[in-house]
Amino acid sequence: MALKIVVLVKQVPDTKRIIADAMKEDGTVNRQALPAIFNPEDLNALELALSIKDQRAAELSVLTMGPPAAASVLRDTLFRGADRVFLITDRKFAGADTLATSYTLMKTIEKICPDFDLIVCGRQAIDGDTAQVGPQIAEKLKVPQVSYVEAIENIEDGHLIVKRMIQNGAEWVRSRMPALLTVVDSANTPRPPKAKLIMKYKYASCELELDELIGKFPEFKDKDELRQYLVQKDLYIPVITADDLDIDPERIGMNGSPTKVKKIDRVVLAGGALKLFENTDQSLQEMIHELVEDYIIS
Repeated sequence: MALKIVVLVKQVPDTKRIIADAMKEDGTVNRQALPAIFNPEDLNALELALSIKDQRAAELSVLTMGPPAAASVLRDTLFRGADRVFLITDRKFAGADTLATSYTLMKTIEKICPDFDLIVCGRQAIDGDTAQVGPQIAEKLKVPQVSYVEAIENIEDGHLIVKRMIQNGAEWVRSRMPALLTVVDSANTPRPPKAKLIMKYKYASCELELDELIGKFPEFKDKDELRQYLVQKDLYIPVITADDLDIDPERIGMNGSPTKVKKIDRVVLAGGALKLFENTDQSLQEMIHELVEDYIIS
């Protein structure tokens, strides 16, 4: 029987390109001010799931929660080998902290894949760096969790053995399934998208993208015809909203988020003094001596 694997991914602002307007006054990220990218460790999680699929029968369902533009990371997962993708988007979900986000994702997993064997996600997202969402989902679903996973050593008889990173080395953990794993960036090197899959799924779109997409298909007179075509070709990305879930409205979005930003400090990093050293053995020794004297290295 094929393993049923749910992979959680996120579109995040590129925090390497922080600018002055990166945060709003209410403490939420100004996503329009920063370019959006695939959360790095979620790519490692996807690669781990794909490596399982390479070795045995498995079905990969990928979920992302975010604005309509987050459909782009779902297309990216299709380009790499995912089987099914779902976009969770609704204005009611806006402003969610980790508690509200994990609740929404848990409810979505119960709806689209209640008999999952594994949930795999990145250790943390670079926009929040909390590493809380994965463990919170496991607690809500009442399944075992293994964090900081670097490799899956074996899957057999309803159990798996994983290698996880710890402070001064590694440890091996045996867990029953279903289970949730959070994956670190040292786990693997994510595979690139496949040209064949790019050609197959380049027009994969959700309902909220049809107005823009229809301009590329003049043969369709309206969105209904385009939608029917996408469904027939397995290119239609399902959208899940709050109304589609058995969900408590007081536990989603801002209403369900007890975390509040008290204050935002804007830090300006000023340039310091610059000293050049010649490319000679003596100059390198002088540089190392100064670094030691200033306690930069020891």
